[in-house]
Amino acid sequence: MGLRPAQPILQGILCETVGSKLRVTGTDLEMTIRTTAEVDVQEEGRVVVPGRLATEAIRKLPSGSVTVEASDAEVVITGRGPKFSLRELPAVDYPELSDPTFEGALDVDGDTLGNAINQVTVAASADAARPILTGVLFEPSADGVRLVATDSYRLALRELEGFSLKESGLVPARGLRELSRSIGAKQMQASVGTREIVFGSTRGSLTLRLIEGNFPNYGSLLPQSYPNRLVVSKEQLLEALGRAALVAEDHIPVRIRMRDGGAEMTVTRQDVGGEVEHLPGEFEGSAEEVLIAFNPKYLSEGVSAMSTDDVEIQVSDGLKPAVLRGVDDASFLYLLMPVRI
Repeated sequence: MGLRPAQPILQGILCETVGSKLRVTGTDLEMTIRTTAEVDVQEEGRVVVPGRLATEAIRKLPSGSVTVEASDAEVVITGRGPKFSLRELPAVDYPELSDPTFEGALDVDGDTLGNAINQVTVAASADAARPILTGVLFEPSADGVRLVATDSYRLALRELEGFSLKESGLVPARGLRELSRSIGAKQMQASVGTREIVFGSTRGSLTLRLIEGNFPNYGSLLPQSYPNRLVVSKEQLLEALGRAALVAEDHIPVRIRMRDGGAEMTVTRQDVGGEVEHLPGEFEGSAEEVLIAFNPKYLSEGVSAMSTDDVEIQVSDGLKPAVLRGVDDASFLYLLMPVRI
């Protein structure tokens, strides 16, 4: 469930059997995942098992059927020979959670939503001391919904059609990253409330508590046009950044000199020498050439998020933020602050 919960009971997974179904719930009170499975129920009941230990135990069993039995404050997991005994956690201490509601929910394409989330969450901060920046802003736009994330060094923005909102909400990025691998499916539902957002599919549901606070006013960072533009191959740029990273690591910037015919990427480090590489491409603009430097990790993550074969880097000069876009793709942009050199 992400960060280690402060309450010991939240390290457990609630397992409930009703009829022929097993309902499994995990929560840290900010993120709640529910899923169900068809099982052979011998006796109905509920038990809380240590989440990490139970998961590892089941993974280590041979393929085939698994039996879970709870009695005398002990949970026994067996499967084709091996047996694991785990201490049962007190079910009475598990928090009472309201069932997710999908009244008025929107039907969304799960693949499109998952791709959009992957594109923007790279720019979300992991600094818990700045909770506003750890979220992704979901806000209404002219054609649907706009997803925005920033850690103050970069910003990712994705326009998503077919997903309308009445109000904005700030959704925890770490919870959104769990969507595809927990309940992701081709067809999904989404319901946005005043305090939480709920996603659902045939695999289960994911409920995320919204972050309270005001997201930064990012609009002023996005000029309507840039006087200089470089177009290069996404694959070639990523390959060059990968080689440069051997020298640059995370703290040494890569310098990109844009000019007619493409760009020169340079990274210099005294103890291991330097790396210079030519990137063929098209450069056009008001300047004969532009020299700008970036954090190589941030640049690589932005380029990787593009869904097109070619990437354009739009710049004013070497001191102002640059915008990366996929060529002929207006749905996604990645703004990156330069490193002063």
